[in-house]
Amino acid sequence: MALEAGLLEILACPACHSPLDDRSAADSPELVCTSDACGLAYPVRDGIPVLLVDEARRPA
Repeated sequence: MALEAGLLEILACPACHSPLDDRSAADSPELVCTSDACGLAYPVRDGIPVLLVDEARRPA
């Protein structure tokens, strides 16, 4: 279930304010920060992005 395009345009990474890449169609849906320095991945639960830095997955 992909997020609405309008919603994705206004969302940004809470940590560095970079745009987010929508990977909500994957098995483990998430929004991934596009910044090379940050790269945090925020979970999407029941179609709702959880944009909390404490809930984000760190890049590998």
